[in-house]
Amino acid sequence: MLRKHLIAAASIASIGLASVVQADELQDDRWYVAPFGTFVKSGGDRNAKDGWGGGMGFGKMLDEHFNVELKGFYEGFSSERAAGGRWDLTGGTADLQYYFFRDKFSPYAVIGTGAMNTSFGGNSGTTFIAESGVGFTYELHDNFLLRSDVRYRYNNNLNAHLQPGTEEFHDMTVNVGFVVPFGAKPQAAVAEAAPEPVAAADCSTMDSDSDGVNDCLDQCPNTMTGSKVDSSGCPLQIELKGVQFDHDSAHLTEHAMTVLDGVAASLMATPQNRPIEVQGHTSSEGSEKYNLKLSQRRSQSVVDYLKSRGVTNALSARGYGESMPIADNSTEEGRMQNRRVELHWFSE
Repeated sequence: MLRKHLIAAASIASIGLASVVQADELQDDRWYVAPFGTFVKSGGDRNAKDGWGGGMGFGKMLDEHFNVELKGFYEGFSSERAAGGRWDLTGGTADLQYYFFRDKFSPYAVIGTGAMNTSFGGNSGTTFIAESGVGFTYELHDNFLLRSDVRYRYNNNLNAHLQPGTEEFHDMTVNVGFVVPFGAKPQAAVAEAAPEPVAAADCSTMDSDSDGVNDCLDQCPNTMTGSKVDSSGCPLQIELKGVQFDHDSAHLTEHAMTVLDGVAASLMATPQNRPIEVQGHTSSEGSEKYNLKLSQRRSQSVVDYLKSRGVTNALSARGYGESMPIADNSTEEGRMQNRRVELHWFSE
């Protein structure tokens, strides 16, 4: 039981490790461009109307939470005074965005700092700016996201004397645009289910050659069907069914030769190469002496045929005549059973 729990714990740990590795591999770190339009709510210190503008950002996704981005912009709006002139703002910032999470909808906070050239009433000056705000992206496609944020901007004109009374201005900007990442978005690989483990076959329940000895104990696989075997599954004896001869002759019939072709193939396919005695038997018709000679000639015919087909076992022929009947010689059916050829294996 303890071993099962340990195996389960190891499996869970390996799955967790695989998830961490996969998350790291799927980190989106692409570069992108981000064009945008801007609505400017000018601060009261400018004595100006609200205005419009736009710009372009160029950035990189660093990890799960952070982006860095450089952006440039232009904004313009009129003074509220009839002859006050026009405010033209051109500048750029370096931004750091913090994403609370990455998903189809991804909210973020942003801070930025940079410089801005301000032109007003025929005067101009390059000034310091700082911004902070919040926004979001909404993914429509792997390579196209909507983006919007609202920012507070602090602007210090550093004694440029663009407007009497103050060098500090406080504006609000609302930016709306989109993000176009370069390249393919990393995709999670489709995990293939691990194949179910296949239980090893229990050889004690198998008998591939149907000789009555299970495969665990069988030392002689592929035994010919119908063989009598020993406790190790090695053949001891088999009657060659269908091996017949012409009447009162040792000449094999066509059918007998077909049967012996199969026997030869089986013997050559068997790794054991033990000596074999080919035994010939007859019925009781005729004299005992004649039957003995006839059985000897028939067993020799079988030996000769098997050798001609490539069998390499040591083959010997022996006729037993009518001395070993297996059925009643008083009936034709019994006499047909007694006319037979058998193979007997010997120990090497």
